[in-house]
Amino acid sequence: MHNRCPPQRQVDRLNRHHWWRDAVIYQVYVRSFLDSTGDGIGDLAGVRAGLPYLKKLGVDGIWLSPFYPSPQHDHGYDVADYCDVDPLFGDLDEFDRLVGAARRLGIKVLLDIVPNHCSSEHPWFREALAAPAGSPARARFHFADGRGPDGAEPPNNWHAMFGGPAWSRVTEPDGTPGQWYLHMFTPEQPDWNWRDPEVAAEFDRVLRFWLDRGVDGFRIDVAAGLYKHPELPDSDDPEADARTRDSVNPLAWNQPEVHDVWRRWRSICEEYTQRDDRERLLVGEVSVPTAREHARYVRPDELHQAFFFDLLSASWDADAFRKVISEAMQDIAGTGSTVTWVLNNHDQVRTVTRYGEAATEGSGLGAARARAAALLMLALPGAAYIYQGEELGLPEVVDLPDDVLTDPIFRRTGSRARIRDGCRVPLPWSGQASPFGFTPGVESAKPWLPQPEYFAEYATDRALADTRSFWHLYRDGLQLRAALPQLGEGALHWLDAPPGVLAFERGDLVCAVNFGTAPTPAPVPGTPLLASGPCPPGVLSGSTAAWWIRS
Repeated sequence: MHNRCPPQRQVDRLNRHHWWRDAVIYQVYVRSFLDSTGDGIGDLAGVRAGLPYLKKLGVDGIWLSPFYPSPQHDHGYDVADYCDVDPLFGDLDEFDRLVGAARRLGIKVLLDIVPNHCSSEHPWFREALAAPAGSPARARFHFADGRGPDGAEPPNNWHAMFGGPAWSRVTEPDGTPGQWYLHMFTPEQPDWNWRDPEVAAEFDRVLRFWLDRGVDGFRIDVAAGLYKHPELPDSDDPEADARTRDSVNPLAWNQPEVHDVWRRWRSICEEYTQRDDRERLLVGEVSVPTAREHARYVRPDELHQAFFFDLLSASWDADAFRKVISEAMQDIAGTGSTVTWVLNNHDQVRTVTRYGEAATEGSGLGAARARAAALLMLALPGAAYIYQGEELGLPEVVDLPDDVLTDPIFRRTGSRARIRDGCRVPLPWSGQASPFGFTPGVESAKPWLPQPEYFAEYATDRALADTRSFWHLYRDGLQLRAALPQLGEGALHWLDAPPGVLAFERGDLVCAVNFGTAPTPAPVPGTPLLASGPCPPGVLSGSTAAWWIRS
């Protein structure tokens, strides 16, 4: 299926000062990675047990989804305590063991931090509920009087991204109906008010707590959020966020003051870097309208990286891919940062399914396109993030019964449209039946989401044994990326190509992708160095990407 090339030069990127600029990070969705206790929920000990697998794959670091104490209304993105570990996932001692094991293997560790909102069970929010209107405790959040008779209407017309109004009314300590509080996701996730200085100071403490425990950086949830328009006015399109499932409301997202937060956090990270010359990374979940706006978040004194989601959302079309890549290279790389490419994450339909025609077995056109897209991403200049299971070619699980769904979007709307459980089903590791080694030695254990029978075909032991598998394609691409100086950080030059084909060169390395289904002439004669599918010399097969070295 593809040819491997022995490493020509091993580049030790992790020991370079700016290691993050071309790093490949693997997203670990902790509750679905590997369960060590038999309760059906993945945990930190399971992540530690899986580190040799990730080392063999060849990634530079891992990003851990939230594992903090939480009532789990949104699977940990409703944080009740930012400086501890939920017993579901272990404890601080286990976290320290995980960081130590990762460091010994040369794997960086990034934590998911959630600064836009917390849990309604956070001590500060409980304090706010018990305090009167206008109190300092309520100033940490967005409390406001309602409109209409007796304040019975929300303060404005905004809707939450997960459906329904973005405001909930509280009962005051004296038992009367009272003020409203803002929650841009669910009522169990009240938004912080970053205009209150106590909030900024508290997150300074949180960052230092984890940096002192040895983490290498943070993935920042909703990084374009935090600040809201100070007057909280009505929106011209109040349901835009819920309709698009994105940060669209310009009054609630991407306010100019948010950039001051990232300057402050960058200075904290640089303080730690100066201590040991080990650079700490800030990577933001930034959803903004244009690449130019995106670039503002990665200016030299702000975030190091921000996920570039336009590649993820691009239609399977050569012109569409070229457009988003060109805009990113022009606007984002122009800041001095590097582009942070991503094809999938825990909020998106899995790539095999998204690219179309993927049956439940994951075969066919969707799988071929997903393989080609992976090889394209790994050839682009900058950093890349891989969501767990993508290296196995897992399809979206689309037939989960209603009674097992846990996504708050489904609970709030009753609709299965764009719910996220299907990409979060626990990984299959081995065997022919659920739990597929996800819970080692516990055959009767039930994973927190049911695994379909066909997951047996995607188990990691089977993938490692099959040189034609997705896993080997990713591993070979990562090995070459680490070995070849042409890849990683740098520039690209577009090449002329037939319609439906995207081709570029990076030094003497050429990458081409055939977005059509019919074969075309290859841009370079001879056998490819690496290809996502069968690729005879001189031919670029349909729905295939390939790399060549010019002689």
